[in-house]
Amino acid sequence: MVFIAASITFALDQLTKYFINNRFSLHESLPIIKGVFHLTLVHNRGAAFGLLQNQIPFLILTSIFAIYLIYSNLKAGKHGKIYSLALGLILAGAAGNLIDRIFLGYVIDFLDFRIWPVFNLADSAITVGAGLLGYSIISKR
Repeated sequence: MVFIAASITFALDQLTKYFINNRFSLHESLPIIKGVFHLTLVHNRGAAFGLLQNQIPFLILTSIFAIYLIYSNLKAGKHGKIYSLALGLILAGAAGNLIDRIFLGYVIDFLDFRIWPVFNLADSAITVGAGLLGYSIISKR
C-alpha cells in the first residue's frame, strides 16, 4: 500500500512539473488567487529555501543515499501505518526532485504562495511526510 501511495505521489509530481514546464516560460506567473496563490515556473538549482545553490552533484548523492535508507527501512520490517506512509511520501518527494536534478540540472518549482519560496508537489510530500514521521515517533513514546 505504501508503494502505491508513493508511486501515485511521484507520478502526480512528475505530471504537474511536465505540464507547467511545457506551458509556462521561466518566471511566468499565472494568478489563481491574485496576490495569494500563483502558478510560477522557477528552476531551483539548490535545495529548499535556495540553500546549496549549484551543488547539484552533492544534492544528487544525498538524495540517492536518502532514498536507499528509506527504501531499506520500509523493506526491513513491519512499521505502523502512519510511519510507513510518512516514509513513502518522503521517498516519493525525494525521487521526484532527484529525477529533475539528474535530467534537467535543476528542480521545477511552481506553487507560489507569494509569502513563501516557490515549491512543488515533491516538496509538499517531503514536508507532509516529515510531519507524519515526527508525529509517529512522538506518539509511540
